[in-house]
Amino acid sequence: MTAAALVSGRRRRTRRRWIAITALATAVLAGFALSLMLGRTVTPPQEVWAVLTGQSQSGAAFTVGELRLPRATLAVLAGFAFGIAGATFQTLLGNPLASPDILGVTSGAGAAAVFGILVLGLNESATSLIALGGALATAAAIFLLANRGGFAGMRFILIGIGLAAILQSVTSYLLSRAAEWDMQRAMQWLTGSLTGATWAQVLPLALASVVLLPVLLWHSRDLELLRLGTDTAQGLGVSVGWVRIVLIVAAVALLAFATAACGPVMFVAFMAGPIAARVVGSGGSLLLPAGLMGALLVLVSDHVGQFLLGGRTPVGVVTGVLGAPTLIFLLIQLNRKAGA
Repeated sequence: MTAAALVSGRRRRTRRRWIAITALATAVLAGFALSLMLGRTVTPPQEVWAVLTGQSQSGAAFTVGELRLPRATLAVLAGFAFGIAGATFQTLLGNPLASPDILGVTSGAGAAAVFGILVLGLNESATSLIALGGALATAAAIFLLANRGGFAGMRFILIGIGLAAILQSVTSYLLSRAAEWDMQRAMQWLTGSLTGATWAQVLPLALASVVLLPVLLWHSRDLELLRLGTDTAQGLGVSVGWVRIVLIVAAVALLAFATAACGPVMFVAFMAGPIAARVVGSGGSLLLPAGLMGALLVLVSDHVGQFLLGGRTPVGVVTGVLGAPTLIFLLIQLNRKAGA
């Protein structure tokens, strides 16, 4: 293959990548706009724009500004956080099954939140804080256990799956001993829901995103080089140990804030990366496309839950239904590769 052909192929891949990213961003903006316009009543675009620009709109000010805008903003921020955190883990560990859902980080947040609701009787704000601590503590335990004798992706995954099983058992035990009202509160949180979203939930996640997203995107090139192996990455100037710690801490913290804000919206972190990879093609970092795909998945799932499934279906139920066949598909693909 000639140099001209290589350059031409690289340009085609780059063009396809940016066209796909632009299309994803446009779809997210469209979904966000629809979230502000649609509900029990339909708000015209000009009224939505008037509310967003601070103009007086007596009817739409509350409906759009206090009900729909926080919910749509939380959907985009949480979906982006889940997507980019999942892609970080999948790339770092070299396995599409290595998402925070499977590794136990969200199970840690869930067990801590259920303990806070059922045993400590905490309110929503305190529950979010204890869920944040549970996710961070679980990730720290996985990293410390898996890092003995050198970093190994498969060991990281297996330890995460084991801790997830333990934490899910703890959650089930707590739920089995709960009163009916408390169980309803706990199950609503565990399912993952955007219902009743407020700016108090959005603000911590927004601040965490401002700090952590640039860190992950800044190290996206280093993350891609780590795909080539530790020795190759070190030869290309990557400080492998430091970069791994930074990426894991940033991804886990971002995921923890998103989970604390709306609960563990299942399978978004797992699905966003593989779907984004098929959309944008090979070459380049998957972090930005996966973040956009995660935001789009949460927005679309929220629309489905609100308007196609009776209006009370939590977004986590819809993403769970989407995630199960995706998991089966990936397992079949991995099995075929192993057989080959």
